[in-house]
Amino acid sequence: MYSNSSLRRALQLGVAVAALVQAAPVLAQETQVAVDVVETEVGERTVPEIIVTAQKTETNLQKTPISISVLSAVAMTDRHALSIADLGDGSIPSLRVAPFFARRSALTIGMRGIGALGDANQPARDQAVGVYIDGVYLGRAQGLGSALYDVERIEVLKGPQGTLFGRNTEGGAVSIVTRAPSGEFHSNTTIGYGNYHAYDVATHLDLPAFGNIAVKLDGVVSKRDGTVENPTTSGQPDFNSYDRRGLHGEALWTVNDTFTADYAFDVSYDGSTPYYVQLLGRGSLPLAPIIQVQSTRAEVANVGVPLRTSVGHTQGHRLTLDWYATPELEVQSIASYRRLKQGQFDNGASVLSVYAPNGAFSRYSLAQVWQHQVSEELQVLGKFDNFSFVAGGFYYHEAVRDNAQTPNTLQFNATGTSYTTLSVDLNTVPYDRASHVKTDSQGAFGQATWTPAMLGEIAHLTVGGRYTHDKKSGDLDTVNGALPSYVNANGQTIVGIIPLNAAWSRFDPMVNLAIDVSPDVNVYGKWSEGYKSGGANSRSLTYRAFAPETVSMFEVGAKTEFLERRARLNVAAYTGSLKNVQVDFNAIIPGNNRGTLETTNAATGRTKGVEVDLTVVPLEGLTLTASYAYTKMTLSRAFNPFTNGSAVIYPLYTPPNAVSFGGDYETPVGNATLRLHLDGNLADAQYTSTTDPTLSDKSFIVNGRIAITDIRVADSNADLEISLWSRNLLNKQYAFLRNFSAALGTYGIFNEPRTFGIEGRVKF
Repeated sequence: MYSNSSLRRALQLGVAVAALVQAAPVLAQETQVAVDVVETEVGERTVPEIIVTAQKTETNLQKTPISISVLSAVAMTDRHALSIADLGDGSIPSLRVAPFFARRSALTIGMRGIGALGDANQPARDQAVGVYIDGVYLGRAQGLGSALYDVERIEVLKGPQGTLFGRNTEGGAVSIVTRAPSGEFHSNTTIGYGNYHAYDVATHLDLPAFGNIAVKLDGVVSKRDGTVENPTTSGQPDFNSYDRRGLHGEALWTVNDTFTADYAFDVSYDGSTPYYVQLLGRGSLPLAPIIQVQSTRAEVANVGVPLRTSVGHTQGHRLTLDWYATPELEVQSIASYRRLKQGQFDNGASVLSVYAPNGAFSRYSLAQVWQHQVSEELQVLGKFDNFSFVAGGFYYHEAVRDNAQTPNTLQFNATGTSYTTLSVDLNTVPYDRASHVKTDSQGAFGQATWTPAMLGEIAHLTVGGRYTHDKKSGDLDTVNGALPSYVNANGQTIVGIIPLNAAWSRFDPMVNLAIDVSPDVNVYGKWSEGYKSGGANSRSLTYRAFAPETVSMFEVGAKTEFLERRARLNVAAYTGSLKNVQVDFNAIIPGNNRGTLETTNAATGRTKGVEVDLTVVPLEGLTLTASYAYTKMTLSRAFNPFTNGSAVIYPLYTPPNAVSFGGDYETPVGNATLRLHLDGNLADAQYTSTTDPTLSDKSFIVNGRIAITDIRVADSNADLEISLWSRNLLNKQYAFLRNFSAALGTYGIFNEPRTFGIEGRVKF
């Protein structure tokens, strides 16, 4: 794909070019080095207009009749959010983002109590919240932690989006929109340094158009050492570190007034080490003396372990063609190809090892995932006097394979008072599992909105639907280092690969009635359905197919602005029913060198809740925001295939109450601008295992940023910004994952400690 050295050189070149261009006006003035400031108008007295593309075309947020939260580029910067993983602090209360156990390299995403997975590493299994970048669906949980490029905004669409966004948007969709080339010369370079030896570099270079082609280049580097020391003498990395870097290029060709072609390419490297899993309370089995209970967030691990960086490589191509056939009719094609290779090397849970004199311990999970995907979406959009519509077709093909090895890496001495590191030759370690699967999905969709003139054009009736056909085929190739065995349809026991060959068809309807009560008050009622595709579990011994999970949801909402547009209040309430809920059951089976999972359609469920978003501009330059989400998710008891009994099922990563609030203030200082930001994020305790009633801790995180902006450098067009930032400003600690085992005890993973840094930004 590419080498680290070539990527590093390219990034250095981009930064150097930007620096030279920025310095050119100063050099032209020879010895002039004085710093002037830009005269800017600050302190708008009204809430800003927000444009979204949730309906596949640009609309005003207040006129879009679904529940949406939007994070702008400024909001991401204020929170020092460098990837989707950083939204796990609760910036959007109804959106829950968490790692797959201790692994930063795979994310589980939930919304309205729907979607979060206990195991996000399944090639034949999908998430229920779809993630899109510039209209391209990302099929895997791996790779979502990569650094983000020049983001314009992140739209979080809540509730089923099955009509326009399709499969695997049962809980909602996260749509990331990046800045397109402008055709004008602009540069934006940021360099920052923080604690834990963190540094960030980002360069965004917008070039002047040539031959009707506008080009934009982005380069990002973000690196930080671990936050929990790995006490080894062999130079191993620490826990909870990351190393991200990538390049993005985009070319927009404006062929004429009616046709454009937009090509984008991106390549990234995402390296990370796992979170450290702590022992919070003893179980029934004896502990080795060197394994100690750590009930608060640890700075140093109990034992030092071999630790490799989990490395992910992603690469993608996108081609968007846009043709305005007539002033009322637009045709758009979004074609993409993406490739992913992700290694996940997790040795963060040595505290869960069973003690035996001279026994081996510290199980190292070495998992690999390879994926490539092809997608094509064709859209036809029409807008007439009282009628508008979106119609189109979608095709998606994905091929994924995975494997995993789990050797022990340490050995106790006879008394458990010390340990040695084992020499492990991975070439001799059998694979615990290996599988591969191909997915093909085709869909046709349509949605139309009628605004009858006879009602004064205050009512808008939208009706839509989508038909989708999914097919998955593949094999479970290896179980416990050998060919698996299974019973065929004739009752015969077959030793060999276990095949998967399943297909499902689905129609998702939607009806939405919106009414403009006044120019500043809009209410709506929406009924919609969505689903998460069926599949199979590669950690299973049987590889039995399970069916799609479905949801039917009714939502009512109001979008209002008042106090002469100094305040905005959006409210939504919903209730939904789930069928064929996909539930994981875990068991340790004799002769099996790992825990095995079975996923079944074992439960039904109901979710209901309220979402509130408030923005107020009480004073010139001061903006206050608050968001609240109440979620009540209940699941039925379900049949456990290991115990042949009924089991209680707990909803994952669903705090009943979650709140986010913030304040932004800006004011002139001389001729520069002072910007202050502070946000707080609270959430109730939540379940982190479908079969374990142990709750995580409540959380409270505060983030802050102070910046001096709009400083003019000499007589150039360059503006300078200097800022200080902090995440978890109050250094609060809480276990975001907490589980219990009668034998092993209570264990968990803590949030990150306070991080902070300084940044300088030059743009023109």
